[in-house]
Amino acid sequence: MKKALLALLVTACVTPAVVPAQAQDKTVNLKVSLWVPPAHPLVPATQAWAADIEKASGGTIKVTVFPSEQLGKAFDHYDMARDGIADVTYVNPGYQPGRFPIAAAGQLPFEFSDGKKGTLALNEWYHKYAPTEMKDTKLCFAFIHDPGALHGKKKILLPSDLNGVKVRPAQSTIGEMVKMFGGTNVQASAPESRDAIERGVADEITFPWGSIFLFGIDKVVKYHMDVPLYTTVFTYNMNLAKYNSMSDAQKKVIDDHCTPEWASKVTDPWTEFEANGRTKMKALPGHEVYQLTPDQLGEWKKAVKPLHDSWAEAVKKAGGDPEKIAADLQATLKKYDAGF
Repeated sequence: MKKALLALLVTACVTPAVVPAQAQDKTVNLKVSLWVPPAHPLVPATQAWAADIEKASGGTIKVTVFPSEQLGKAFDHYDMARDGIADVTYVNPGYQPGRFPIAAAGQLPFEFSDGKKGTLALNEWYHKYAPTEMKDTKLCFAFIHDPGALHGKKKILLPSDLNGVKVRPAQSTIGEMVKMFGGTNVQASAPESRDAIERGVADEITFPWGSIFLFGIDKVVKYHMDVPLYTTVFTYNMNLAKYNSMSDAQKKVIDDHCTPEWASKVTDPWTEFEANGRTKMKALPGHEVYQLTPDQLGEWKKAVKPLHDSWAEAVKKAGGDPEKIAADLQATLKKYDAGF
């Protein structure tokens, strides 16, 4: 008995205590860069996501969120993640036309009817293609905002009404549409858009409903087309070197926060905010929210067909199979009842 007890004591002295892996991990500091202002719903939602990462890591992953383009311009956010200027960035792939042709499928007109269901569909679909198209970063999740519309100084009913009109497009595919219908594209990030319209540089803008108020654009436009014209694809991308420098336990924490559930938690408040903006606009004096007739909508859908062809050609040039990719997207949209 004494020998057994002695053996246990010796073992206890020479065997290190078993502690949680995270307690042994070195501290990692993550900078998250957003280009929207603090009042935007994405900011508090991302801060909550960051706080949960820190908690789940036992405090070994410290996350700081930088809104309002503090670390760089909106157009540069993908390269900022790639180059480590920030560790996680909020990316609009459509800000760089032609660079992410597969993702652009989510930006074709009249694809999505609902922001929440659409995000679940898009995230599931794009995770299959991001390792190829965004291979120099780690995709955390992909999402869309609630479908946006055309807002401006003039009532636009048909594609031909855009002829000669200056439009700030939300993303590159809508820019291609504007050009195709005889309009002129005005490049401006979301924070720059009100000024562009106010100064007459742009006449119309494609924008989600709630953000029209957030960026003060309601002060410079009057007419609003009530149709889910488009959505914009967004992604949260992480610097690969920073991710690879983490311990296995820390990587798991990150992976556990790059799920469909977290995509919804982070983006659903924004979806609700944008949808509520449509209701708010309808009740606002001095603004006209108008619907299209079935014939008018049919003309729009027919007129944008060349955009699908253009998208397919761009995917082919990048080495992809557009028919397979498009069919995959449609099947996923149907799965989540998210199509228009």
